[in-house]
Amino acid sequence: MSSHIHALATKVWNYHLLNHEITPSDCILVLCSNDIRVAEHAAKLYLDGYAPYIVMSGGVGALTQGVFDRSEAEAFATVAMDMGVPEEAILIESQSTNTGENVQFTQALLAEKGLDPQRLILVQKPFMERRTYATFMHQWPGKTVTVTSPSISFDNYPNEQLSYSDVINVMLGDLQRIKVYPSYGFAIEQPMPDEVWQAFEALVALGFNEHLLLDEPVRKTG
Repeated sequence: MSSHIHALATKVWNYHLLNHEITPSDCILVLCSNDIRVAEHAAKLYLDGYAPYIVMSGGVGALTQGVFDRSEAEAFATVAMDMGVPEEAILIESQSTNTGENVQFTQALLAEKGLDPQRLILVQKPFMERRTYATFMHQWPGKTVTVTSPSISFDNYPNEQLSYSDVINVMLGDLQRIKVYPSYGFAIEQPMPDEVWQAFEALVALGFNEHLLLDEPVRKTG
């Protein structure tokens, strides 16, 4: 990876991070994926006493086909239990396939259980922090929400499942969705500095376009 691409990608990566301060809450909501480091981070939060229970939310998404032999939520729950989280402290929502459904289906599950948490910790991958927050605040307003992710830098994030190219493609797709989803009624608006969108445009021009919305033109900053 060239230094130019690295600088552009790091700028986008840093934008996605919200750097929220985590405080004790009523519930830990984990938006599951192919990255079990997210499950490990959530388990540590529970074991450190940040909330009395965890919701694992995730079915089988585009990036987890064939990765697990079960739903993302069930796989993440196993990771958490192996780390010492009691089974009775975990609720499983195993049908959602996108961020909006993570929120909607979890809301329905908690209502069914007679639970109405007012303060929630959302646990996600680093480059999905901001979109998770924007989606949650639109789908389930009125709650106090903090978002957190494993403390991993862009340089250290790729692993056996995701290459640097994969990470750049996925986080550019998320950046585009942050920009356009409010107009679709999917999320709240987020401030986006011109330099971040210019980095997006430059990386797309270099061919990182695998996770973009195909029917949504790249909007110039003008």
